[in-house]
Amino acid sequence: MQRATLDLWVGLFVMTGIGALMVLSLKVGNLNTYGVADSYVIQGNFENIGGLKIRAPVKSAGVVVGRVTAIQFSTQTYDAVVTMNIDSRFQFPKDTFASILTAGLLGEQYIGLAAGGDEGMLKEGDTIMKTNSAMVLEEMIGRFLFDKASEDNAF
Repeated sequence: MQRATLDLWVGLFVMTGIGALMVLSLKVGNLNTYGVADSYVIQGNFENIGGLKIRAPVKSAGVVVGRVTAIQFSTQTYDAVVTMNIDSRFQFPKDTFASILTAGLLGEQYIGLAAGGDEGMLKEGDTIMKTNSAMVLEEMIGRFLFDKASEDNAF
């Protein structure tokens, strides 16, 4: 009988460990399937999204306030339409500025929201009008080299 009790406790311990690993993997993978809070959906149009991915964080003042839920290409405006899910605890003015930023030199890309001063707030289905596209490292290096080459030819 003692052997059966010991086996039961070992089994419970192993199952608890597997459950903890699953919760940890969901946290690391940004797949918050449990504890989903109320949220509202907004969109932003960007000329270039760089390496922005679905489930990338949306931050304001360094705090994660939402996630990117979809990225599509608009055939009418020929730009990227990014759909964001924002936690309903966080309200932003209609003149909020959205930028695609990079965490560190080569880190993950995320959307940074800078709140404006408008009285009206963004609500479900609204589109952010003021956006700033991603800075692509290759373009910056190309511009720098082109400027250097034109400086050398001026003398």
